[in-house]
Amino acid sequence: MPGPTARLICLGLSALDITWEVDTLPQGSGKSRASDLREGGGGMAANAAAAAAKLGAAVQFWGRAGADDAGRAMKAQLAALGVDVTQLRLFEGARSSLSGIVVDRRGERMIVNFRGTGLPADPGWLPLTALPGADAVLADPRWPEGALALFGAARKQGLPTVLDGDVGDAADAAWFDKLLPHTDHAIFSAPGLAHYATGACTLDAQLHFALARGCRLAAVTLGEHGLRWADASGLHSLPAFAVQAVDTTGAGDAFHGAFAFALGAGWPVRRALRFSAAVAALKCQRPGGRAGLPDLASALALVDSIKE
Repeated sequence: MPGPTARLICLGLSALDITWEVDTLPQGSGKSRASDLREGGGGMAANAAAAAAKLGAAVQFWGRAGADDAGRAMKAQLAALGVDVTQLRLFEGARSSLSGIVVDRRGERMIVNFRGTGLPADPGWLPLTALPGADAVLADPRWPEGALALFGAARKQGLPTVLDGDVGDAADAAWFDKLLPHTDHAIFSAPGLAHYATGACTLDAQLHFALARGCRLAAVTLGEHGLRWADASGLHSLPAFAVQAVDTTGAGDAFHGAFAFALGAGWPVRRALRFSAAVAALKCQRPGGRAGLPDLASALALVDSIKE
C-alpha cells in the first residue's frame, strides 16, 4: 500500500454538537436523565475532514458558519486537528449550525439539527482555481450550491468526487438530481437512499435508481450488515467488521472521510471501501464523533486482520 499522500478538500456542514448519554433513547414526552454531557465540533463534511486528517491526509475544509461563539469554536477545533480552515468563513449576522445528540448505552443515537440561518448560498468566493493541489474532493448536501461548484470544477480537472448521501428532505433530493451527474462516488446511508429513491421497492433498486441519475458508483452503508454498491460492472457487497459499538455518532462521516483519503491515495475502490468500513467500525468503539477516530496504522491493522 502507498503511503498517506492524499490531499483533500472537504466542503459542507460544520456544526457544534452537544451530546447527552442516556440508558435508553427517549420515547414520547417526559424527562430523561443523562449520565454524561459532551460538547464539540461536528457536521458531516467537517467530521469527514477530521477523519481524513487523523489518517494523515492534508485536508482543507471549505464551508460557512456564523461569526458567533459556535462558529469560532468549531473553526478553532478543526484547526487544532490539523485541518486547514482558511476557507471556513464566518459571516456576521449569521447563526451557526448546532446539533443535539442523544446516545444510548448500545451506541444508537438520535439527532436534532439546527442548520443555521443567514448563511449566504453564493459560492462565488470559493478558490476553485486551487483544485490542482488536491487529489480528491468531498462534499455533503448541506451547502448544495457550493457542492455543485466544487464538483463541476473537480470533474473538469479529473479529480475524483465523493458525495455524502444524507438526503433529509425534498429540497435535498432535488439537489441530488443536479449533483449526481457530477459525482463519481455517491455514498448513502440506508435512510438517505430510501428517501431519495422513493418508489424503489428494494435496496438494489434504490442503488440502480441513484446510479441512473449520473453517478459512477452508488453505495449504501448498512451498519452491522456491511455495505452494498452498484457500478457499471454490477452489484457488490462487503460484510461489516464486528466490533462492540459504544457510540455510532459520526461513523458515516468517518467512512466518507476515509474513502476520500483512500481514493486520493490511489487505492482501488474495493480496498478503499473495506478500509473506510474499518475506520467507521473503529470509531464506533469510542464515544464522541471525533474522539474515537483511528489513525492509519490502526485502520490498516483491522483491514489486514480479516481475509475476505
